[in-house]
Amino acid sequence: MSQYSEEIKRRRTFAIVSHPDAGKTTLTEKLLLFGGAIHVAGAVKSNKIKKTATSDWMEIEKQRGISVATSVMAFDYEDHKVNILDTPGHQDFAEDTFRTLTAVDSVIIVIDIAKGVEAQTRKLMEVCRMRKTPVIVFVNKMDRDGKDPFDLLDEIEEELQIKVRPLSWPIDMGQRFKGVYNIYEKKLDLYTPSKQYVTEKIGFDDINNPELEDHIGINLADKLRSDIELIEGVYPEFDVNTYLRGDIAPVFFGSALNNFGVKELLDCFIKIAPSPRPIQAVERVVDPEEDNFTGFIFKIHANMDPNHRSCIAFVKICSGRFERNANYKHVRFGKQMRFSSPTAFMAQKKETVDEAFAGDIIGLPDTGNFKIGDTLTSGEELHFKGLPSFSPEMFKYIENADPMKAKQLNKGIEQLMDEGVAQLFTNQFNGRKIIGTVGQLQFEVIQYRLLHEYGAQCKWEPISLYKACWIESDNQVALENFKKRKSQYMALDKEGRDVYLADSGYVLTMAQQDFPDIKFHFTSEF
Repeated sequence: MSQYSEEIKRRRTFAIVSHPDAGKTTLTEKLLLFGGAIHVAGAVKSNKIKKTATSDWMEIEKQRGISVATSVMAFDYEDHKVNILDTPGHQDFAEDTFRTLTAVDSVIIVIDIAKGVEAQTRKLMEVCRMRKTPVIVFVNKMDRDGKDPFDLLDEIEEELQIKVRPLSWPIDMGQRFKGVYNIYEKKLDLYTPSKQYVTEKIGFDDINNPELEDHIGINLADKLRSDIELIEGVYPEFDVNTYLRGDIAPVFFGSALNNFGVKELLDCFIKIAPSPRPIQAVERVVDPEEDNFTGFIFKIHANMDPNHRSCIAFVKICSGRFERNANYKHVRFGKQMRFSSPTAFMAQKKETVDEAFAGDIIGLPDTGNFKIGDTLTSGEELHFKGLPSFSPEMFKYIENADPMKAKQLNKGIEQLMDEGVAQLFTNQFNGRKIIGTVGQLQFEVIQYRLLHEYGAQCKWEPISLYKACWIESDNQVALENFKKRKSQYMALDKEGRDVYLADSGYVLTMAQQDFPDIKFHFTSEF
């Protein structure tokens, strides 16, 4: 047993994921409200500019009303330390979200009752399945009309390929929404449309108790009883271990904007969600309760504070305890580093911390020492894996629009690429810089941030490319031949690795056939 195991068992580190507009940021904010971390909920939609949600703090997010960078927030709740990562739902930032999922122990998926499961959510679920991450589903916006709850459960099972088990059940919806019956706690939670508090809870161990009619009327009471009977008949008993293995997803219903069903979700979550789990490194499995500190960088954020051009590297602590001013080994550099001002986050407010434990996420000021995927340890040679860069699908030449600011532009591009927002390829044929992203919106974000954070102006020029593939081969001659044949389409990535920029799917297929000795990779991790 580790001397820190009490601390570590208190930790719950999870990400909230969803399709844009399903209400993820609102849910995050309400969880913080219960954690006492903020005291009034910002009405997220109505006055976007004046008072924005706590977790969306980059200028461009305030203007667009979407989250583009993952925010980290921590609070204490009933003797647990909860770390939430609010991820961007917009699919142009999917890569940021995939990487965030490597840093959490469980996930809450938010689904809009009216829209059901959307494409983006399906993709994120694949990542959870790959990593066997336990998932809880929160069906949001019950105060609006939407799909029949049973149909929605079928859709979730089919689309996300996971079994579900409702732990609460809605009583009507939309204008007629009366509340939910909390199956997990055997209580009736009544709803009054008010934004700031949860209304009364009534204990109902036996749903057949005639008092039920007094609260919700005879028709709804009958419907609720037959629904619950159906649930008990169709769905298996809820079993925590099946959930922890990632084989079943508990489902809750509520309305985050009206603060309804959120506390119930949180109460159940801290009871059943996993504390930090062992993590597979290349060399061995790392157990969170080991005494020695280990951690990896899953995200880098430039300009948390635009007045000081600083980057912050987000570290997920995998084992042991991190201490301020202690010496830790930066494995890729093979050298010792110490950190005098590690920070913990409460959305934008960050405070210096003296110690942190496995499961926590801390920020380290970074002057260019870190890359995504870097490992820090108490001295051991360890490498954590599973932080891929995906092959971009959109490409543009980036050109300097203001010759006086070439230095600022290069510095800006370098720092933003370190964040992993997009990837930079330098064409070996003509030396031009090409930016590759997974979505159109990222080009706007890059242009906006270069201008506002670095004072540099860029312009985009079109280039027609299909995919970037990293290439390698044991056969040097074949590799040289390939590079000669494709010299106009060869580039180097930021690490100086060879990348082939194929201009069409057909050309790529032909290249794979013509050069059997060359391996083509579609993520940078191979």
